[in-house]
Amino acid sequence: MASIQLENVSVSFPVYNAATRSIKNRIIQSATGGQIRSDSTSQRISVVQALQDINLKLEDGDRLGLIGHNGAGKTTLLRVLGGIYEPNSGRVSVAGRTVPLFDISLGMDQESTGYENIILRGLFLGLTRREMKARMDEIADFTELGDFLDLPIRTYSAGMQMRLAFAVSTSVVPDILLLDEGIGAGDAAFLHKARERLARFTEKVSIIVLSSHSDELVRNMCSKAILMEHGQVVHAGPTEAVLERYKAMRGF
Repeated sequence: MASIQLENVSVSFPVYNAATRSIKNRIIQSATGGQIRSDSTSQRISVVQALQDINLKLEDGDRLGLIGHNGAGKTTLLRVLGGIYEPNSGRVSVAGRTVPLFDISLGMDQESTGYENIILRGLFLGLTRREMKARMDEIADFTELGDFLDLPIRTYSAGMQMRLAFAVSTSVVPDILLLDEGIGAGDAAFLHKARERLARFTEKVSIIVLSSHSDELVRNMCSKAILMEHGQVVHAGPTEAVLERYKAMRGF
């Protein structure tokens, strides 16, 4: 069975050659989620504390919404769950095949063809070459890219690359789906097609973690939620209760 457990997870990033006490940094700190502090070993290094002491436990059937303003730590948390970021401290335990539907062009090579990138992206997601070859025709048909699949993807528009990456990422149902509402897939007709595919896809997933600014989307998709502020969880519980807390914080 799929499961996620985080124990006292913290993530920080050093920022070199920054004036740690500048007016600019004070403005950044007040406007974004990461807390900025000086490294005690050097006045030329600032440290952005992106996550601090995150504890989280999810099991089969859980649908979790991540709520908070830009920079609150939602994307960093998704990247930790996806294995993209290693925490500086704490423990992360994830059981089950995980597919991240954010930064979905990761694992793709600009100089390789569309067909070659189907294989590469699949390998990045933990599938075998044989599994990807078996899915090749279905993925190619879904992209609607035709002969462009024989060309290097550096010749693609951003929308075309997104189509390709989306088609590969949703070609196999994972145990755990990490989702960012900001994902796009090109023109309106294809976007409708992508949403239908994603709806069928999410019905079969064991655990979903969704980062979103849309109250409606979180309400419809998630049974529980956490509210993040400055890289910390400030409230957790049933979705509606967390959304109400967020509204109160925003003064609505």
